[in-house]
Amino acid sequence: MEFRAQARFMRVSPQKARLVLDLIKGRRVEDALNTLTFTKKRVAPTIEKLLRSALENANYLSTEKNIDVDVDNLYVKRAVANDGPRMKRIRPAPMGRAYRYVRRIAHIEIELGERGRKGEAPAQMVGEEKAAAPAKAPARAKARGKAPARKKARGAKK
Repeated sequence: MEFRAQARFMRVSPQKARLVLDLIKGRRVEDALNTLTFTKKRVAPTIEKLLRSALENANYLSTEKNIDVDVDNLYVKRAVANDGPRMKRIRPAPMGRAYRYVRRIAHIEIELGERGRKGEAPAQMVGEEKAAAPAKAPARAKARGKAPARKKARGAKK
């Protein structure tokens, strides 16, 4: 079972948010919270708040919906920072001109998963079957004995 939390329209560039998210991907929640506490990036407290929100979502579902969740076995399954809308701004430049620049916005999403006792993923519930891998297309038959045509390089002499 996955537990999600998302923060939308955060005033940080997605590239900078990904630097911090890469530090916590795949880690247990306690380790990720410790990492975020001591990370010296401006977006780290926001991501820590978001991680705590996902943890509280897991606690809520375990108590209210009677889903058996061991909070100690939760880990950061997925953490992504996607682009949001960009704000275009103008800055004065010499000789009456103007330079344009862009203020970036990120949508940050964290998903927690539960590991089994020995690190393996727990058994899936009946309604949560994963989508089967797409079937491979059959190999194409060779063109009726013809060799593939080769392109001539530009400027090559005959």
